[in-house]
Amino acid sequence: MKHRSVLLTLILPLLGGATTALAPASAAASAAAPGAVPPGQVCFWTEVGMHGQAWCYGPPGYADAENGTARHATSFDSRVSGTVYAISYTSTGCLYREIRRDDYSENWDWAGKLDGVSDTTMGCEQG
Repeated sequence: MKHRSVLLTLILPLLGGATTALAPASAAASAAAPGAVPPGQVCFWTEVGMHGQAWCYGPPGYADAENGTARHATSFDSRVSGTVYAISYTSTGCLYREIRRDDYSENWDWAGKLDGVSDTTMGCEQG
């Protein structure tokens, strides 16, 4: 993995700042520029209007929000062909918010709740 970090450092300027984050084998995560959400991914940004730091999730599995988007996902855009679930952990369990294909928000009301994303509700309550 160390070599991957070096490679990313070398090619980062060529990609205009887009990076690929290390993620569990069951979930692909990467960053995307505004308006450039790859098919099969849902991307979250730290600022209104799909700006700021970005983090993307692609099913299957669960992945923790990264790149500053945990509890600060102010906007999102989904190009996942099915449904995925934003997950928020609470002191008594967890909540989920359904995100369908082509859903997006430039000023998401769940911005302060996102902890991760999954392809299942993970037994959480709708929130």
